[in-house]
Amino acid sequence: MTWPHGPEGLAGDARVSAPPPVEGRSGPGTWAGGAEAPVTGQWLGLGADSSVAAPEREAPAGRGGRRGRGAPPPAVPGAVPATGLAPPVRQPRLVELDLLRFVAAFTVMAFHYMAASRSLWDESPVVLFEPVKYVTTLGILGVELFFLISGFVILMSAWGHSLRRFAVSRFARLYPAYWFTVIALYVLYTYTSVEYFKPNLDTVGYVINLTMLQEAFGVIPAGGVFWSLWVELKFYFLISIVVITGVNLRRAMGFMWVWLAAAIFAEWLQNDLVTEIVMPRQAPYFIAGMAFYLIYREGSTVTRWGFVLVGYACSLYVALERIQSRIDLVGIKNFPAPPPAVIAWITVIYVLMAAVALGWLRWVRWRALTTVGALTYPLYLVHQNVSAVFIPGFRESMNPWVLAGGTMLASILLSYAVYRLVDRPGQRLLRRLMGRSPMEQRQASVP
Repeated sequence: MTWPHGPEGLAGDARVSAPPPVEGRSGPGTWAGGAEAPVTGQWLGLGADSSVAAPEREAPAGRGGRRGRGAPPPAVPGAVPATGLAPPVRQPRLVELDLLRFVAAFTVMAFHYMAASRSLWDESPVVLFEPVKYVTTLGILGVELFFLISGFVILMSAWGHSLRRFAVSRFARLYPAYWFTVIALYVLYTYTSVEYFKPNLDTVGYVINLTMLQEAFGVIPAGGVFWSLWVELKFYFLISIVVITGVNLRRAMGFMWVWLAAAIFAEWLQNDLVTEIVMPRQAPYFIAGMAFYLIYREGSTVTRWGFVLVGYACSLYVALERIQSRIDLVGIKNFPAPPPAVIAWITVIYVLMAAVALGWLRWVRWRALTTVGALTYPLYLVHQNVSAVFIPGFRESMNPWVLAGGTMLASILLSYAVYRLVDRPGQRLLRRLMGRSPMEQRQASVP
């Protein structure tokens, strides 16, 4: 029995502010005793506007568990405005997720520069970078860490949001840097002689790529890493089913049960349409990430850790199968990733996420990690095509280690520029244009 394949190749952070819950209400974000705790958030931790925020104080325990780390305390009578919603309160950030996200992006970049792209170097990069070959080849699984983080953070940022607000926050977070990258790739491959990683697209194809829905239209992605953005979008569409009704513990758990069952069914059915929707190859990571967030927020239970263990077991299976398919394609000599190394990598990323969920990494408080997290999404988008510009032009005259390191540095600097000049102002503009509903705009205009 084989799991469906996908292309090889992401982007989650939420500044979550947790206002006090409202007594005597039920619905999204319901706490013990019937109090509702709305939570606001921005998406996947990629910058000052998007670094993950950790609710500071503890809430009543989830069913059968200890007190959660991430929840607000019970409401104080009379402390909440008549609207039923308290003003957002800025909370500390989960900068440890910014660090993990950068680790994921860096491993993907190392894989592309030092293990995958034979054509760039005109010889096997595994031979050129032989001392680190067992590490760089595992970078192909860096995106799986992204998916784990995304499951954690997207559930966090969806909690207490309306569908419209959730959609606006996702759109504003994803598209500014993405639009810049698509336009830059169009200019690069239309008006220069660069050929490496050039997509077989005409102008219409690039325009369709601007939607990020190109794969739904049967159009190839303009960038080699864009496949994972389509996976992320499908995850958002799926979790929107819960957002419509309001995310709370019961509904989140129900969604995870249904998705896990659907993934198992899709594996058995082997239907292309069902596989495309359910994503059995990526579902274990997202579901485990969501379970980690519930552990972080509500505390440990056997069921929540059960989701983690099932996700871990499925992740091992799909990761080993993915690596073996790569070895079958290029040979073990060109892709030396033995099963023990794959198992070790998947185990490490799960242990790291468990450490986040249990609060073991709260000591990580380096302020610069906010910026490091901010440039992760642009870095993921642009790094492969930066290598197409630098490596072929200098490979004959520069030491490969120096060239690879210099290209990595150039990618990081470009990513920082994209974040400061495009991504951050673009997010602010889109949120200003889209952030208020027509009713809110009319109310704001009334003196």
